[in-house]
Amino acid sequence: MGEAKLKYTILYVEDDQAVRENYVNYLKRFYKVVYEASCAKDAYQIFKSKKPDILLIDINLPDKSGIEFLQDVRVFDHSVKAIMLTAMSDVETLMNASELKLTKYLVKPISRDELKDALCVAVKEIVEFTTYANRIIHIQDELYWDRDKEKLIVQGQEVFLTRKERELLVFLFANANNVVTSEDIIYELWYDYDNLKMASLKTLVKTLRKKLPQNFIKNIFGIGYKVEV
Repeated sequence: MGEAKLKYTILYVEDDQAVRENYVNYLKRFYKVVYEASCAKDAYQIFKSKKPDILLIDINLPDKSGIEFLQDVRVFDHSVKAIMLTAMSDVETLMNASELKLTKYLVKPISRDELKDALCVAVKEIVEFTTYANRIIHIQDELYWDRDKEKLIVQGQEVFLTRKERELLVFLFANANNVVTSEDIIYELWYDYDNLKMASLKTLVKTLRKKLPQNFIKNIFGIGYKVEV
C-alpha cells in the first residue's frame, strides 16, 4: 500500500477488544481514518454518521450477527465495500447471501497479509468502478434521490411521486446547487409559458415540499428555485 496513508475510511466491527485494538493499530499504519465498534448497534450509528468507504466486519457480534448488520446497511447503501471475517462453518451462509455484495470474505485465523490484500481489492473497486453511491444523492437521514431510477427513497422504500413531481426533481437535481429560473422549469415541464403554468408550478412545488425536508427546495425570490446537495 506504500508509505503514504490512504484517504479511504474504514469501520472495523469486532467485539473482542484485544483483537480490535491490535488490528485498529495495524490499519492506522495505512489509512488516515479508522473507526471502530464492538457491536452492530454502535457500528450502524457510526456508519450512518461517518459514511465510511470500507466495512471490516466480524461475523460474530454480541447483539446481531455481522450478516444482519450488513443486511441493514444494504437496505439503503449498495456501494460501501464490505469484507466479512468469518469461521469456516459460516462460509456457505455467506456464499448464499448474495444481497450482501461482499468484496471479500476472510476465514479465521487471518494473517495481516491476507487482510492487507483484501483491503487493496476494496480500494481498487472504489477507484476503478462507478459505484451506486455516485448515482445516489443523500438528502437527509435515510432519504435519498436515485438519479438512474429517478426515485425518491426513504428507509429503502420508494416515495410515491406524480409524474410532474418526478420531472421537477429530475430537473432540479440535474442543476443541483444552481438557481433554476421558474421560466426554465415551466418550459422543461410544460413546453410553453403563461400565467396559468406559473400557478401550476407554485402548486407543484408546494405539494412536493411535503415529501421533502423543510426548505430543501429553496425559493429564490423573483427568480426561481434551488436544491443544494
